Amino acid sequence: MPSPFDPALSRRQFLGGTGMSLGSVALAHLMAAAPLRTADAAGSTVGRGPHFAPRAKRVIWLFMHGGPSHVDLLDPKPDLLRYAGKPLPDSFGSFETRRKVAQNPLLGPVKPFRPRGQSGIEISDFLPHMAGLADELCLIRSCHGDSVNHPQSVYQMNTGSILMGRPSLGSWVSYGLGSENEDMPAFVVMPDPGGGLKGGPPAWGNGYLPATYQGTTMRPGEQPILDLKPAASMTSQRQRSTLDLVRQMNELHAGQREMDTQLMARLQAYELAYRMQSAAPEAVDISRETEATRELYGLDHPVTREFGTRCLLARRMIERGVRFVQLYSGDTNGWDAHEDVLKNHTLHCERTDKPVAGLLRDLKQRGLLEDTLVIWGGEFGRMPMSEKGTGRDHNPYGYTTVMAGAGVKGGHVHGATDELGLRAERDKVHVHDLHATILHLLGVDHERLTYRHHGRDDRLTDVAGQVVKGILA
Repeated sequence: MPSPFDPALSRRQFLGGTGMSLGSVALAHLMAAAPLRTADAAGSTVGRGPHFAPRAKRVIWLFMHGGPSHVDLLDPKPDLLRYAGKPLPDSFGSFETRRKVAQNPLLGPVKPFRPRGQSGIEISDFLPHMAGLADELCLIRSCHGDSVNHPQSVYQMNTGSILMGRPSLGSWVSYGLGSENEDMPAFVVMPDPGGGLKGGPPAWGNGYLPATYQGTTMRPGEQPILDLKPAASMTSQRQRSTLDLVRQMNELHAGQREMDTQLMARLQAYELAYRMQSAAPEAVDISRETEATRELYGLDHPVTREFGTRCLLARRMIERGVRFVQLYSGDTNGWDAHEDVLKNHTLHCERTDKPVAGLLRDLKQRGLLEDTLVIWGGEFGRMPMSEKGTGRDHNPYGYTTVMAGAGVKGGHVHGATDELGLRAERDKVHVHDLHATILHLLGVDHERLTYRHHGRDDRLTDVAGQVVKGILA
């Protein structure tokens, strides 16, 4: 065995040579762990089962990147309309808060709100199609986070932390539950084709979880998954023989590196990619969808076609056993309406409103909404004060997230911001609470879904998080 003091040794080799007793303790701990923690060494994507009976089997997360304005879309504030054009009232907030916004008068809602459905939930005219489904929606109007900046807030909404490098929610779900179909990945991500997500791919990364749990990216066009299609000269038999040889060599290599999760993930990725060559082309082929379905998602109109196509693909993914699908709306700036809320939100609502409503209607008529959780929201909301006259700045202190489908109350509003929409005030829901609730709906106890990292049992919700029982059906 090489000397543990050899400078060419990797950290893993050094620990392997000097910490055998520590490794034995770690192995014993892993062997005694809960079922949700025992199968990741091989990187399996097959489901391992929830902690308790789930209300939801799968999730579709529609991420509105940039920060949609809750006070213009989903959280009506009569006082904001009343005080529009005036400074923040003296009786409202601290002196420091008023001093910071003294030069920015309040900006009233740029489009009217109206009661919708039998529930009477008020939703803005920005979202007429979603408003038509008000009785299916659960609006959480008291969400709040910890950063005013995009990258940190994108990370927190996705991973629970404002710091880069932690596993995303989709990765935790993939790690805890796996896929319902061994021929498809458990976690699929569809970025906006404009690119430029603030925070980048770490938002759907695996962090310190084994690499096999990162999101599989699907792109628009003829090759949604890059490098999946083999070369024309590669026959199926030849490819299988090549993969078998590579697997045998990697297994020999891995036998001497038992803690190398990246190597194990690579082995699994090769096999999954081979199986996906048969399953994935059919999954992304929407040519056989009916004209009525295509129209429902807005594929017949150039404005809604792109996002509508991805929403339709999301439905096809979950039908084929993908556990967690995440769609991003908004490129580098997206819904980040600093200069003109009306112009910005008109553009993005026109692109997404009909496809989102079409997805919900399609899921319901197919019986999939009963066990599929759909989430709509961004990394934060926007301030009630104006910026540059007609825009709004970031607001992580109070905003709205929408849920629909499995296990949540339809036609329901939970929590509230203050009179002007500045801060969450009643029945507050932190990002950790949101994550705990999503996992709960999937049948997972957020306190028990853990991974040993840096000497502690780490989890998505860190040391916080409460299930928001008020939204549960």
